[in-house]
Amino acid sequence: MDINHIRTQFPILGEQVHGRPLVYLDNAATTQKPLRVIEAMDIYYRTLNANIHRGAHHLAAAATERYEAVRRQVQSLINARHSHEIVFTRGTTESINLVASSFAKLRFTGDGDEVIVGGMEHHSNIVPWQLAGARLRPIPFSDEGVLDIKAYRQLFSGHTRIVAVNHVSNTLGTVNPVREIIDIAHEHGVPVLIDGAQAISHLPVDVQALGCDFYCFSGHKMYGPMGVGVMYGREELLDAMPPYQGGGEMISEVSFERTTYNQLPFKFEAGTPSVGDVIGLGEAIAFMQEVGIGTLAAHEDDLLRYASERLRELPGVRIYGTAPEKTSVLSFLVGEAHPYDVGTLLDQLGVAVRTGHHCTQPIMDRYGIPGTVRASFAVYNTREEVDAFVAALERVMPLLG
Repeated sequence: MDINHIRTQFPILGEQVHGRPLVYLDNAATTQKPLRVIEAMDIYYRTLNANIHRGAHHLAAAATERYEAVRRQVQSLINARHSHEIVFTRGTTESINLVASSFAKLRFTGDGDEVIVGGMEHHSNIVPWQLAGARLRPIPFSDEGVLDIKAYRQLFSGHTRIVAVNHVSNTLGTVNPVREIIDIAHEHGVPVLIDGAQAISHLPVDVQALGCDFYCFSGHKMYGPMGVGVMYGREELLDAMPPYQGGGEMISEVSFERTTYNQLPFKFEAGTPSVGDVIGLGEAIAFMQEVGIGTLAAHEDDLLRYASERLRELPGVRIYGTAPEKTSVLSFLVGEAHPYDVGTLLDQLGVAVRTGHHCTQPIMDRYGIPGTVRASFAVYNTREEVDAFVAALERVMPLLG
C-alpha cells in the first residue's frame, strides 16, 4: 500500500490546526473523505440532481440508476442474498431505531419482552430497545473487554425477543465473536441484530456467512458522507415487519380508507432520500475495495500495535480495552487527569482525539471512570503520526500533574 498516494486523496489532511500539521486520530467518530467521494457528490448536484423513482425524464432515470447501483454495491460488499434486503437510512442509529420500532410491533407482546444486548454497546443500541418497551439483559464483560459467552448463554428465557450486539466496540476496540453469538441465539430461535458501525471499514463482512438477521452501519465511518447508512435485513423478516415511517415511495395504493405498502426495500424508505449521499457512499465503497479490506485491516492493526507499545512506555498511562481480538481503537487515561483536559491540550498541538464516554456510559460505569481519551486509526494514518501523537502527549503530561 502506497500510504503517501492514499494520503494525497484526502484534502483535509493538508490542513493545519493551531499552526501545526493536523494529526487526525478521531476516526471512530467519523473518517475523512477521499476527493473522489466529494467530487462524486458535487457532480451529482451539478449535472444529475433529480428526485428518483418518480420521474419519466432523463435526470430522474439517470439519478435512479446511480442510486440503485449503490444498493447493488452494498449487497456485494456484505454479500447479502438480495439487493432488496438493503435499506438506506440516515445512519446506524436510524437503522437500529427502524428495526427496534418495526420488529417490536411484529414480535413484542407487551408482557415482559426482553432484549439481550452486549455490555459494551453504544447508546444507539440501548435506547431504541428501551423506547420499544423492552427489558434489557446485558452480557457482562471482563476487565480486558471480552464478552462472557458462558454468562450470555444463561440470559435466554421465554421472553427473549432479539439479541443486539456490536461487531466491534467503539470504545474498547474489541472484535466480538458475533458468529458464535448468532449461532447460540439461533439455537434458541432468537434473531440477532449486529451493530456494524465500527466494523464495516475494518473487517470483511459477510452477512450470509455470519447468519445474522440484521446488520447496520453508517457511511461516514467508512470514508463516505454523513447522513447515509444501511440496514440489512433478511427478506423473510423484512417482509413481515410493518413500515417504520409513512409517506411517499413506501406505498402501493393510498385512499382515505386504507393504504397498502410498496415492495421491499421501498416499504422502509419513505420520502425523498439523500441521493447525493448515497452516491458518495458508492464511491467510498469503491475506494475501500480498490485499497482492499484486508490491506486496510492489516495497516490499522499495525498502527494499533505500534501505538499501544508506545503508550505503554509512558508512566501513568492506563489503557482500557486489551482484548486479544481488537482493532483500530485505543482508549486510555493519563494519571488522574480528566480526559477532556488531555484532549484539549493535544488539540493545541494539532492532534485530534476524542474524549468523554463515547456514548457508552455503561462501559464507564463498569470501570468506575468518567470517560477516556480515544485515539482511533484509519487507512491514511501513519506511524509518524503515532510518534507525533506520543510526543505531544509527553509534552502535555507535565501540565497535567
